Amino acid sequence: MPGIILEGGTFRPIFSAGVMDALLDNDIMFSYCIGVSAGICNGFSYVSRQKGRNLKILVNHRNDKRYIGRRNFLKCRSLFGLDFIYDEIPNKLYPFDWDTFQKFKGTVLVGVTNARTGKSEYLDGKTSDSKCTMLRATCAIPLYFPAIEWNEQKYYDGGLADPIPIKKAIHDGNQKNLIVLTRPKDYKKEYGRENDVVIRMIRKKYPELENVIKNRHKIYNETVAFCEKLEKEEKAVILRPEHPLKSMEKNTDILTENYQHGYVTALNNMEQIKNLFVSQ
Repeated sequence: MPGIILEGGTFRPIFSAGVMDALLDNDIMFSYCIGVSAGICNGFSYVSRQKGRNLKILVNHRNDKRYIGRRNFLKCRSLFGLDFIYDEIPNKLYPFDWDTFQKFKGTVLVGVTNARTGKSEYLDGKTSDSKCTMLRATCAIPLYFPAIEWNEQKYYDGGLADPIPIKKAIHDGNQKNLIVLTRPKDYKKEYGRENDVVIRMIRKKYPELENVIKNRHKIYNETVAFCEKLEKEEKAVILRPEHPLKSMEKNTDILTENYQHGYVTALNNMEQIKNLFVSQ
């Protein structure tokens, strides 16, 4: 069976949310779902079959200071309101369908980066607690988040060590995959000077992360090239936006447009997506 691989990118995966809602409308459920950061957070709502949930939350709360704002640093050492996003939203405001999620017979993997070792790990999403601690971990961007503890280990954003976990999916036996990226086709990741700040902040406590951050752009570009090779070999379908979206986009109309773009992109490629399920 094929898998679905979800890239992160803060608010860029609203494109991916549109893709997954189109899949739900066409009764396409991948039995293997893996991703990092906001990509796999949106993937949880796909597995729980809650169409429109991701868009509704982002449109209603992108500019809500409880969701994102500097005052959150005082409460939870994060730009994002961790308890608001990962507890109040799924358990009160926009109830997550834990029952449907747990009845899912497939695999849901949450990519994280072990802060101590600098290595990728893949957590079983179906063991998530009600406060979504592992989703906090996969979204824990240094500077914006503290390291998140899960099972006595500290984790950061899964996108640091493995931004597009296609090789893990193949290792697990998924020879064909739908890869949902959040950057346009010609995008090349470059080393940003802000990484120097991150390294200075964490190198003493988590020295193994220094090389991870220094080489992150190289790993990303190499992984995208690998995905494109798979596509040429007809082992993957890649869906990605035609135009860039700011990671911290504030305009909810633009976010909605990108959601719709993802939805239409999936519809336009539905035949290729369905062919992933055809045995060779």
